[in-house]
Amino acid sequence: MQIEARQRTAIEVNTANLVRLLGYFRIPMIATLERPLDMKGPLPELIDESLNGLTESLTARFEKDFFDLTKEAKIKSHLVKLKKKQAIVAGCETDVCVLQSCLGLLDLGYEVFAVEETLFSSARDTTAAKARMQAEGVVFTSYKTLYFELLEAVGASRHTDKLIKTYGPFPDDLPETAID
Repeated sequence: MQIEARQRTAIEVNTANLVRLLGYFRIPMIATLERPLDMKGPLPELIDESLNGLTESLTARFEKDFFDLTKEAKIKSHLVKLKKKQAIVAGCETDVCVLQSCLGLLDLGYEVFAVEETLFSSARDTTAAKARMQAEGVVFTSYKTLYFELLEAVGASRHTDKLIKTYGPFPDDLPETAID
């Protein structure tokens, strides 16, 4: 089953905005692509452009053979080098790759946050996968909640001098909520 065009657009826009939001706060990101790429396809253009707009030190791209990204030695090594304790997850196949990657990240000791508006699957119902992730400790959040929690974490609003001094002007076109 292919994802319908309207839903695909919303997910791509929401994920691209998430990339821009995380980039603004200088939060490192990893993009993974499942092999074989000629069958699975590249990153959607809008997301790829958002990643390309960030400094190279914030982004890494990996191809993977496993559903669980933590089973890939290069990815696992990169994660260790980042020295982070939390992971924010977006992506496809909620009930396969997202599920197994979240469980793998939890096993490595990460706090894992999954952004609802950036998750999708070819399956019609991912309730069981989400319930399993949540039972294991994955925290489901919305784009809007994450947006404001990141602002709160730095003790600022979008317009405070502290935020602007630390990160530069907040992008006027970065929405505070996801699209449906």
